Amino acid sequence: MLPETVTVTPDLDWLTAFTWVWLLLALPIAACLCFINAPYGRHNPGTWGALIHARLGWLLMESPAVLIPAGFFVWMRGWESPVMLTFFLIWQSHYVYRAWIYPLHLAKASSPMPVLLMLMGLAFNLVNGSLHGAWLFVHPVISDSEWLGGWQFIAGAVMFAVGMALNIDSSRRLLRLKKANPDDYSIPRGGLFRWVSCPNYLGEIVEWLGWALLTWSPAGLAFAAWTMANLVPRARAHHRWYRERFPDYPAKRKALVPGLF
Repeated sequence: MLPETVTVTPDLDWLTAFTWVWLLLALPIAACLCFINAPYGRHNPGTWGALIHARLGWLLMESPAVLIPAGFFVWMRGWESPVMLTFFLIWQSHYVYRAWIYPLHLAKASSPMPVLLMLMGLAFNLVNGSLHGAWLFVHPVISDSEWLGGWQFIAGAVMFAVGMALNIDSSRRLLRLKKANPDDYSIPRGGLFRWVSCPNYLGEIVEWLGWALLTWSPAGLAFAAWTMANLVPRARAHHRWYRERFPDYPAKRKALVPGLF
């Protein structure tokens, strides 16, 4: 089952054009990140200026992803539409955790992040949150509640749930390692770490590919592209760092996809 064609209006023309430009911008970003590591955590060289505590930085830069779509949802009375309500709850299930719960679990000794990086993350979430608010609640591609029983929604929802569970499980394993050894890094083990260096990134990629499928929206597709543009190069950098740092690092462990990459 595919959605009906959305009625084209001048503001929708503008929104569509902006979304495609935003999506295509992920390509040069991915190319740059193959050579420049985002300067936080183990890859922070200490040359990116003023720093902010990791907990506060996460809270500030991720909160717009909670608040902006919520504003659109309330503005458009999204609770009156089963589709809008479902999309909203799925979205918030990720971002309430990411913005407001996950930072509370960060170790006090977590490496601070550059203020510039926090501002870049904030800018991304302002755009991404606004695009999702516009495409899901103002100009929805999907409005028929029958969509919620179709294969695209079901398959996407399963991918989203599996990816989110993998992301949370892997992130918690890393947090436990950091709390056990706050002054240094250790080799993560257990879960999907048996096969890849960055199962948390794999989980997030699967999650947002599922989101793009279940919402069938340009915003979802753009977000999936940006997620891969950011996390694939970073997983490669993490994997290389682990292998250089630990001589006994598991030789058969891949960077992101078991047995492949």
